[in-house]
Amino acid sequence: MKFNFFRNGVFPGFLVCFAVLVLAGCGTKKNNQSGGSPATADKSKKIAVFIPGVMSGSPIYEMLAAGVNRAAAEQPDVSVTVIEGGFNQAEWETRITALAASGAYGLIVSSNPSLPAIAQSVSAKFPEQQFLLLDGEVTGNPAIYSLRYNQREQAFMAGHIAALVTLETETAEVRRVGLVAAQEYPAMNTIILPGYLAGARSVDPAFTVDFRVVGNWFDAGTGASLAADMIRGGAAVILCIAGGANEGVVQAAFEAGAKAVWFDTNGYGIRPGTVVGSSVLYQDKAAYEQTKRYLAGTLPFGRAEMVGVSDGFVDFVEDDPRYVSAVSPEIRAKQAELLGRIRSGELRLGE
Repeated sequence: MKFNFFRNGVFPGFLVCFAVLVLAGCGTKKNNQSGGSPATADKSKKIAVFIPGVMSGSPIYEMLAAGVNRAAAEQPDVSVTVIEGGFNQAEWETRITALAASGAYGLIVSSNPSLPAIAQSVSAKFPEQQFLLLDGEVTGNPAIYSLRYNQREQAFMAGHIAALVTLETETAEVRRVGLVAAQEYPAMNTIILPGYLAGARSVDPAFTVDFRVVGNWFDAGTGASLAADMIRGGAAVILCIAGGANEGVVQAAFEAGAKAVWFDTNGYGIRPGTVVGSSVLYQDKAAYEQTKRYLAGTLPFGRAEMVGVSDGFVDFVEDDPRYVSAVSPEIRAKQAELLGRIRSGELRLGE
């Protein structure tokens, strides 16, 4: 995983204190479910949700916070604090270190492929701090539980619809689909990209993937530039997994008469008629269920678990009217056949 996270060997005490003060004054939203004083609450009932970015315009993180808050609302005297980490990844470890150093929270919840490495680093300094991480994987640390999604299934469904639409819309003899990612990381390189290609090749073995990287999770201009170049190169359908840069990808597809496939959330409303597929994660459900396990004392720290289509956490949205209007009945029938095989367990795409 190639991330340039802030590192400083022995973390100076004054920097931790400074980070705590900064964190307390900015980027923080509180939702105290109990209505009581946080100072008198049981630490195990105080939960911090760290958003690696911002909530606004990030449905996957909105779902994360919603799931945790829903679980907390069902328990007495549980409080939830939501912290927005911003887009500067170099600051994320400092902010999470400040949370752990404060000693205020029994659990820190977050979701991003970069968080396992950060949590491992913070855990080495504050071994009593417990973490619940979604969309990532780390095993063997008794203070960290992680839940990852079967993104091979998710990517395979995306590649399948991208190839079907390509064959119907591409006039040249090019068998190519596009993928614009924010960054390269292990799950992207070893699971998502190969799964996407496998899904496309299940339609026609001649398909290839034009894979481009934005370099961050927010630059819509670069996303648009990369997508436009891919379209000129023959990629008629592009899967975008680039955070805020997705908007640029979809805009470029719209302007060029190409198509896009959305990842993680229902994206048909982003640009109706241009977005022709959405393979989704139900992160609100995952956050809710795992937070409930934590509050019940049954969350298996030290373990990493995976959930997928058969568990109800990964799927493809095929009942949205905007999907129905954007995609031909023939393509929808072929996609539905694939989905039925995955949902029934006939087609297994384990990792």
